[in-house]
Amino acid sequence: MKTRSLATLGLALALTASSAARAQVTLDLSKVTCQQYLNYKIANPKFIAMWLSGYFHGKRESTVIDTQRLSADADEVQNYCFKNPEALLMQTVETIVGSRN
Repeated sequence: MKTRSLATLGLALALTASSAARAQVTLDLSKVTCQQYLNYKIANPKFIAMWLSGYFHGKRESTVIDTQRLSADADEVQNYCFKNPEALLMQTVETIVGSRN
């Protein structure tokens, strides 16, 4: 009986942890600093770079992506962020990528 209770408790804890791990997390990227971006404080920087690329392509109504340009832009943003950790990420990307509009 004790084993069955422990197994039930273990299953309940696993299910609770599983649903908590899938909880939706939202980010307001207009408030994210370069330091948070670089230090993986909010998410993997590659995922954020892809989202930002889509965001700025959408603003330009462009459905074409240049993967080499994306990589170069991400490197440029990263270099700027290393030098300016308190800068806001969206403003940094706007300066680097948005100037091509």
